[in-house]
Amino acid sequence: MMAIVLKSDDRLPKPLPGFEGINRYWDRRMNLPAAKILPGEFYVSAQGELISTVLGSCVSACVRDKVIGVGGMNHFMLPAKNLSDDRWDKGSASASLRYGNWAMEYLINEIIKQGGNKKNFEVKLFGGGQVLNNMTNIGQRNIDFVRAYLFREGLSVVAEDLGDVFPRKVLYFPDTGAVKMKKLRRVHNDTVEKREKAYIKTMDNQPVGGDIELF
Repeated sequence: MMAIVLKSDDRLPKPLPGFEGINRYWDRRMNLPAAKILPGEFYVSAQGELISTVLGSCVSACVRDKVIGVGGMNHFMLPAKNLSDDRWDKGSASASLRYGNWAMEYLINEIIKQGGNKKNFEVKLFGGGQVLNNMTNIGQRNIDFVRAYLFREGLSVVAEDLGDVFPRKVLYFPDTGAVKMKKLRRVHNDTVEKREKAYIKTMDNQPVGGDIELF
């Protein structure tokens, strides 16, 4: 059953400040409020929402404070961006979130802002599939980056599903830490590959501004 996007629904809790632009809807299958994130976005919830995304070579980190039940998910396309790059727009969150180092910083800092403590963090990782033909293995670069980043930050990963050649649909429930994940067969679905190629082209042309349940 497909989720129906409702532009106005009193069942949707008010989002945390700064997340008003994220696509939010009532998921009929799960009977829960939901937020859908795209490449270069992240979302944090403190009130029983699910967060969904579809990943190809991108990686999403699902991070939550397991004591207070506040957490979120990001979705980044490339590993890192160095601030010394003269094209870097230091004031553009939407541009910086394309890159793993900034996507991780924004996500972690927002959870801390909502009362989280890094010593209570629980991290789960998904994505990094080799879905872009005839291109450098961006997926593996993203995987290597996020593992190294978490090691430096002293954060351990409790669950992951990374690599391979398949896109993934991920549903994350920050309040409980539960994840539902489905691998999408490439032969039947090239939407993710087309979207990521288009997204990379856009990036090139613009100034840089618990357990897993398979279903």
